[in-house]
Amino acid sequence: MSGPMPPPGGPMFVIVRHGNTFAAGEPAPRIGARTDLPLTPAGVAQAEALGRHFAQQGWHFGRALVSPLQRTRATAAAILAHQPATLRPEPCEWLREIDHGPDEDRPEAEVVARIGPQALAAWDREGTPPPGWIVDAPERLHAWQAFLTTAAQPTLLVTSNGAARFALLALGLAPGGALKLATGAYGLIVREADGALRLAAWDVRP
Repeated sequence: MSGPMPPPGGPMFVIVRHGNTFAAGEPAPRIGARTDLPLTPAGVAQAEALGRHFAQQGWHFGRALVSPLQRTRATAAAILAHQPATLRPEPCEWLREIDHGPDEDRPEAEVVARIGPQALAAWDREGTPPPGWIVDAPERLHAWQAFLTTAAQPTLLVTSNGAARFALLALGLAPGGALKLATGAYGLIVREADGALRLAAWDVRP
C-alpha cells in the first residue's frame, strides 16, 4: 500500500512502530519498557519494507529519533539503510515504551482478567492508562507537542505502540478514536507552512 505524499509546506514527521517481536502463532504477552526483545525475521522484513517504501516515496529524513529499546533501534537501522545519506539514530527517552507495571510480560488473558476489557478499550481509544501502568502521560504529551511544533527537519521517529499514540493525543489528532499502530506500520504528520499540524496517514503498513 502506498502512503500519501505530503504536500509542500513545513517538515513531515514519520512515526513508525517497530517490527514483530513474536513469531506468527506464538503467544504474545504484554511487553513494554522492561522487556527488551529483538526483532524476529518477520520483523526485520517489515522494517526493510518500510525502508524501501519511504525511499520509493522520495522521503528523505534529516534526523532519526528512536526509543532506547533494541527492537526500535533495529527497525530504524533497516529503514535508514535505504536512505541516500548516512544518518545516525538518536536515542530519545520520551519515545521509550510505557511500563505495564504488574502486567509487564504477562499473558494477555491475565492482563484482561486483572484490569478488565473496558480499561484496555479506554487505553486504545483515549490513551487512559489502566491502573498500575506507569505511563507519565503529561510528560509524554508535552514532549510530543514541543517536538512537533518546533522541529525544523523531516524526521523519522521509531517507537512502540504505547508511546506512538501520544503524538495524536498531544494535538487532538486521533483518527476516529483509533490510537494503535500495528507492528511495522507508520503514521505521517505534516506541519504546514502556517504552522498547522495535519494528520496525513495513520496505521499504514507497506
